[in-house]
Amino acid sequence: MIPANLKYTKDHEWIKVDGDIATVGITDFAQSELGDIVFVDVQTQGETLAKEEVFGAIEAVKTVADAFMPVSGEIVEFNAELENSPQLINEDPYGAGWMIKIKLSDASEFDTLLSAAQYEEII
Repeated sequence: MIPANLKYTKDHEWIKVDGDIATVGITDFAQSELGDIVFVDVQTQGETLAKEEVFGAIEAVKTVADAFMPVSGEIVEFNAELENSPQLINEDPYGAGWMIKIKLSDASEFDTLLSAAQYEEII
């Protein structure tokens, strides 16, 4: 399941842009590889981070994975639902399981991301 209306990174994040705000999460492939997600740690709300910097961590039963910024920007919102229900990432990675919202610093970076077809080729 790779929605065509989103862009993707080689690190398995997805991004959807609406104006100058982007919503970010991890892909269905990433959540299935991680297994049952038990905790999401994002301590970077309010910070401005560069593309490919780590914005948080996703803890699953067997492993912990870093989550990377697909584009540069300020993290303006963390999905607070994940504090009590981290399994939303497993259940609905492209919907209720979104992780952060970013105020874009450089909209042109969006053009460097992978299309659904390109992402499908690397997984």
